[in-house]
Amino acid sequence: MPVVIQHLTQPSDQDRQDLLKIYADAPQWLLAPFADAGELVERGLAEGRLFTGRFNDRLLGAAWVERDGETWRLSRLCVRQVTRYRGVARRLLEEAQRLAVLQGAALRLSAPADQPQAAQFARHLGLTLQPA
Repeated sequence: MPVVIQHLTQPSDQDRQDLLKIYADAPQWLLAPFADAGELVERGLAEGRLFTGRFNDRLLGAAWVERDGETWRLSRLCVRQVTRYRGVARRLLEEAQRLAVLQGAALRLSAPADQPQAAQFARHLGLTLQPA
């Protein structure tokens, strides 16, 4: 069964718990400027920015997508520690990129410039890193 990507607009209680678990595994720089994972999740949901990866009815990964005309910015990409390196992040990126292209937009990965992991990840996927 593949990882299903969705723009999360009506989260269940289980979805909220899963999102907290996803971002509990995030490095502190990914949460900034928010105080904690809960604050990041609530703001992402309130602003309609959360795209999620679901497998067997559970959320395994999430990212924020900000749509601004001809450019979409994907940021705050995180996958639960126990399911990393299984293609969840790649599926999230591929689907965001597919949707952006359908809208005539380019997808950019947004992360702080001082995070070499983010820059390496962007290069690996052939994306442009846009400093946050």
